[in-house]
Amino acid sequence: MTSLSFREVWEAKKRISSFVQPTPILYSDPLSEHTGARVHLKLEHTHPTGSFKLRGAANKILSLDEKDLKKGVTTFSTGNHGISVAYVAAELGIPCTVCISDRVPKAKVNRLKKLQASVEIVGSSQDEAEARCAELERDDGMTVIKPFDDREIIAGQGTIALEIMEQCPEVDEVIIPLSGGGLLSGIAFVMKSIEPSIRVTGVTMKKGAVMQESLAKGKPVILEESDTLADSLLGGIGTENRYTFSMTKAYMDEGVLVEEAQIEEGLLFTLEHHKMVVEGAAATGVGHVLHSNDLQGKNVVVVMSGNNIDHDAITDLLAKS
Repeated sequence: MTSLSFREVWEAKKRISSFVQPTPILYSDPLSEHTGARVHLKLEHTHPTGSFKLRGAANKILSLDEKDLKKGVTTFSTGNHGISVAYVAAELGIPCTVCISDRVPKAKVNRLKKLQASVEIVGSSQDEAEARCAELERDDGMTVIKPFDDREIIAGQGTIALEIMEQCPEVDEVIIPLSGGGLLSGIAFVMKSIEPSIRVTGVTMKKGAVMQESLAKGKPVILEESDTLADSLLGGIGTENRYTFSMTKAYMDEGVLVEEAQIEEGLLFTLEHHKMVVEGAAATGVGHVLHSNDLQGKNVVVVMSGNNIDHDAITDLLAKS
């Protein structure tokens, strides 16, 4: 499955300490009252880049030698990973090219450009953007910083679990947005290593849930992408997936598909009750919690993965509500 070790996660924690500060965990009175559980929100959207992706990106880039750093880095991303790679590259003063699909919201594209990254819009899917990265690696010697299926990326995301165990050691269940599986694999690996009884639930939008469909089919599959409020969860897992497919299969206790209406509800609930603007991917967990019937009495942590939502999306939601 994988030879990722607990030591690698601790090494990641040390390596990224100059870029990544621990994020707060917030006890949610309204969600706890609604569910009968003790619900905590892990605020990964409070990073300078607006998402958890900074952890993995920093760990991977800082693991490169000087020769590779000088040639620069490239990545394919629906936005958050690209923003984090661009941020670290800018801090280190190295070249960075981010390849994205034409589905990426304008707010994220603008953010990438402000971070001085070279942005290439390639096709309408993450798979097409990935192919362009492979060309840049072959022709220009740039290092591809994969969004999820990479040991250093997974170990970086696993540092979230170390913080959760410090902040909420009584945790019974962790609810994690699921796309390519880097976030879930890292957190779940650490949680299950410490305490196998901790339940891991992955939440994904119903449209284009590639990892969920791949698990059902027993192998990585390709699905057509659809428009969704949880756009950060779009993208394939790679037909030659090395780590996250097997790790998600091994460590996830349940995968939940969340309706678009529930994602909207989760986003508006977070805005109204906690005065926090998060993106649709982060709201999948809250949307699931609002409609879950089996959390009563549990200590639950919901990972709030990011806040890079397009202004127009928020405006449209508020107009509808």
